[in-house]
Amino acid sequence: MKRDYETEALKLAKAIDVAIDAFGKYPPKDYTQVHLEHFVNVYLDIKDSVLHPDPKYKTIASLKHKIQDIFTYFQEGSGATVEYFWKELAKENLDYVRENKLQKILDRGKIRGRIEYEYVIDMLVVAQQEGLILNEEVDRLNYMIGQFEKRKK
Repeated sequence: MKRDYETEALKLAKAIDVAIDAFGKYPPKDYTQVHLEHFVNVYLDIKDSVLHPDPKYKTIASLKHKIQDIFTYFQEGSGATVEYFWKELAKENLDYVRENKLQKILDRGKIRGRIEYEYVIDMLVVAQQEGLILNEEVDRLNYMIGQFEKRKK
């Protein structure tokens, strides 16, 4: 089925509302009020640009960029804010999928590129502390980090 801009924009607007609600009900521990207000304002700006786009940006491709902007925190983060967000999206029947990027990298057995490298570096300790990966997976990721660093020298 072909997706149209209006349907996808409304779906993303609902997801933005859920994200704002998640930040309000379960603010991340390390966020100040200034951080929260900034996030909410950015999300509201994105929602406005999605619902009232410049005609030249009224494309599914431009929406994909907005989706990436909105979902980055929820794809890469953890904690009550993130869990609430994904639970509410499921309740709303919004068909966005939570990706486990670390698992994809583990399954592949190789870090592809600088962005993945930085992601693994940033997420390794968090994922281990949250119990998202096992000790053997930490060892494998550390090995992949070393292999990537060798290739780049």
